[in-house]
Amino acid sequence: MSLIRVGTAGWAIPRAIAGSFPEEGSGLQRYAARFGVAEINSSFHRPHRPGTYLRWAEAVPEDFRFAAKLPRRITHDLRLVGAEEELERFLGEVAGLGSRLGPLLVQLPPSLAFEAAPAATFFRQLRSRHAGGVALEPRHASWFAPEPDGLLREHRIARVAADPARVPAASEPGGWAGLAYVRLHGSPRTYYSSYQADYLEALAARLRDASVETWCIFDNTASGAAAANALDLLTRLGGGGP
Repeated sequence: MSLIRVGTAGWAIPRAIAGSFPEEGSGLQRYAARFGVAEINSSFHRPHRPGTYLRWAEAVPEDFRFAAKLPRRITHDLRLVGAEEELERFLGEVAGLGSRLGPLLVQLPPSLAFEAAPAATFFRQLRSRHAGGVALEPRHASWFAPEPDGLLREHRIARVAADPARVPAASEPGGWAGLAYVRLHGSPRTYYSSYQADYLEALAARLRDASVETWCIFDNTASGAAAANALDLLTRLGGGGP
């Protein structure tokens, strides 16, 4: 279990399973009593002050980790080009997490096809400023080929394994093999559908074979299914908490 990190996008606790968490504390503190990681998605939509990240870091145990999603300004508006100023601003903000900062998550728009030159330039810019873990979730079919996979390995960037997968290869990790990052968005209805017992059992069996740090984040939050699925998976993995 030490290599497997299970959590959700955000740290909302649905009322239906509130009894599975402590009654006392803030929402984040209660969440962190059961899970060891969380993915910060709000950073995609808007900036947060370093003090906000610091407050979150101070609310969780020392071994808790946050993944932080790059802003849409970088990935969707600028499409990775000319993003140095925005990247520096973002990295300055998430520095407030200190030792609680886990991987950075780079989710690309479905329309962004792989182009070697701009991708390589952005990865160099990122790596010159950040030595920690990075996971990339591309959603255009052109990224699932030997050339982009090699570029990701060169820059020590893991490719996310996603469900639902837009192409078959998207269901499996790729790129740099030193980190695995699984994002489960809900299927068949993205962001809403809960995962059934047979899927979670198969997922647990797959994760038990992890030989590197492996994140499994449930992003089916719109219906409140994420936290329940994550707790179920932890139970199947034999862990009742972080």
